[in-house]
Amino acid sequence: MLVLLGVLVVVAGFATRRNPLLVVGVAGIATGLLGGLSPREVLAAFGTGFASSRGVTIFAVTLPVIGLLERHGLQIQARRLIARFAGLTTGRFLALYLLLRQLTAAIGLAGAFGHAQTVLPLAAPMAEGAAERRHGGPLPARVRERIRSFAASADNVGFFFGEDVFLAVGSILLITGFVNTTYHTRLEPLDLALWAIPTAVCALAVHGWRLLRLDRTLLDAGATGAPGAKGAASSAIASSAAVPSAAAPPPDVRGTGSDRTREGGR
Repeated sequence: MLVLLGVLVVVAGFATRRNPLLVVGVAGIATGLLGGLSPREVLAAFGTGFASSRGVTIFAVTLPVIGLLERHGLQIQARRLIARFAGLTTGRFLALYLLLRQLTAAIGLAGAFGHAQTVLPLAAPMAEGAAERRHGGPLPARVRERIRSFAASADNVGFFFGEDVFLAVGSILLITGFVNTTYHTRLEPLDLALWAIPTAVCALAVHGWRLLRLDRTLLDAGATGAPGAKGAASSAIASSAAVPSAAAPPPDVRGTGSDRTREGGR
């Protein structure tokens, strides 16, 4: 039972918003020590786990390259590129990215896209550029963060539901191996991949609809929060006030009726 205290460490760490890497590391060390392992055995377990899954950290190799490209204007060029397509709105672009992400994950190209590779340097700036072109100016910070969150969700949903269609993905092989060993059945990876296709199609339809609805949400937010909206309204009011009304009679420069009576008496 003492081993389960590591779970409490994880819950407490996430509840207090600590560093996730630090929380998981402390929880692993606490679980190992409470389970009767020596500090050397705990360290060996960490090393074995890292060596067996070192492919997960391969994205760190691309970070310097992406940082160098961003320094030389990658996001600016992405905004200029999206500005050339007048009919491509933010929702349509993200829906297209969702479809592309899901298709590439379904054929095993999971590392071709991702948050570090495409969402941060390309997808999010292009989605923001499409919104800026449609609303005619810079976006409020709240709207910009909303677009970035939808760009990240498009990558997550596309990858999560698309990778299960690929036969050689780790999750499919893990499920088939566990089921065949535990229940002594003959479950093939192709069976799971075929059953994952309807789920992937439903996920594409549901989240694609949410992305297309994003255009209407951004339009409502831009009508109330666009920086140029108040300036345009003020200019329209000023111009309308400068033009005299056609129905208003011209002012009487000769004076009022009492003034004319006094002049006649003289």
